[in-house]
Amino acid sequence: MKPPLSFRSVDSDRSGPNAPSTNGRSQEGSSPLSILVIDDNPRVAESLAIAIELAGHRLDVANGPEEGFSRLAAQRYDAILLDLNYAAGRTDGGEGLTMLARLLADDPGACIIVITAHSGIRLAVTAMQAGARDFVMKPWRNADLLAKIEVAVQRRAPLADRAAPAADDAASHAAEPVGLLGDSPAIHHVRNMVRRIGPTMAGVVVTGPSGAGRSLIAAAIHAASAGADRPMQRIDLRDPLAWDRLSEGGSGMTWLLRHPDQLDAIGQARLLDRLAAQDRYIAIADDARVITPALARRIATVEIAAPSLAERRADIPVLARHFARIAAERHGRPLPRFTPAAEALFATANWPDEARGLAGAVERALLLGDDGVIEAALLAPAAPTMVASPARPSFDLDETERSMIEAALIEHHHNVTQAAQALGLSRGALYRRMARHGL
Repeated sequence: MKPPLSFRSVDSDRSGPNAPSTNGRSQEGSSPLSILVIDDNPRVAESLAIAIELAGHRLDVANGPEEGFSRLAAQRYDAILLDLNYAAGRTDGGEGLTMLARLLADDPGACIIVITAHSGIRLAVTAMQAGARDFVMKPWRNADLLAKIEVAVQRRAPLADRAAPAADDAASHAAEPVGLLGDSPAIHHVRNMVRRIGPTMAGVVVTGPSGAGRSLIAAAIHAASAGADRPMQRIDLRDPLAWDRLSEGGSGMTWLLRHPDQLDAIGQARLLDRLAAQDRYIAIADDARVITPALARRIATVEIAAPSLAERRADIPVLARHFARIAAERHGRPLPRFTPAAEALFATANWPDEARGLAGAVERALLLGDDGVIEAALLAPAAPTMVASPARPSFDLDETERSMIEAALIEHHHNVTQAAQALGLSRGALYRRMARHGL
């Protein structure tokens, strides 16, 4: 078996030419970096992990663009190592360059170092022209790679031209999600709006169904702003005690105001009187139309509507895999896989509570499933499928009934007995419903 790229062994690297670089300073005195590598070659990831962890830094690995965006939606990284080719036989770097463009559009200050083969020097130059900080050729020397990462990270702050957050704010700011997942036209439109409006001081109201990601969109707007180095302050306007915090404004902060549309006209006038001219306000509302014109000019110059899952159905598998990864890490479980029937359910089922409900369903299925597999019967949105009556439980299903029956039949290879057991029905009841839906 060939050794990993550019890596011979842990012991030989510690004293050889590939030893981790300290750039003339003690490793004990340097701050550890968080680094994400996006590469579908496990040998590359293994080699990088050994070199980077020996240098005292932390490495996360994503095996492709989808997982890379998923990890970046959950946390920030000091540096991103980005491979430019993923599809078998492809050497034009199209996927990598597309991802590079989206990463930099989401975060112009992102520190990205591209990885390419020795023959891809022109591709590396193209990536540098597009905004990558540096490039590394396969195979590399570990010392050179680490030096490139350290230099690129050191250059990040002047590019953003903003001070680092205070120590007590850093943890909360670092936890902010920084990306909107999916490639549907609906979420693509939202991303474009965020990129256009985020860098301004305009007041923005985020509307749309509860659970569709309104707070996430607000966080993305803040992350794209000049004040992103400071945490966004959140206030629920339904809580009278929270209003006192508005007196802390006036120093260029960004405020997230929840539910201004639930205030009456007098309450909205009082809110307007408390808003500081130097601060930026982002609102979350169910109905922007009930915000008074005077207040709207301050907090709702632009409206961005969070699309429902029905409007971005093509994104549901991506979101489900993202939620599965988050849940697996939270509960110490292996990353699960979805059965074909579960994947088929994404195309048809309606999820109560939108993306938030989908996340809950995925987490519940992960906890209840066996062998790292999520089946349709566990994943199907169960809440609306049973309608209680005073006399006896009713098994009438809502508009997702056909989808659930189809998924259960696929899951159990059209074994009606097993499908009926998974759905909690008798064989006769399932046959009647199959006949009703023409199955």
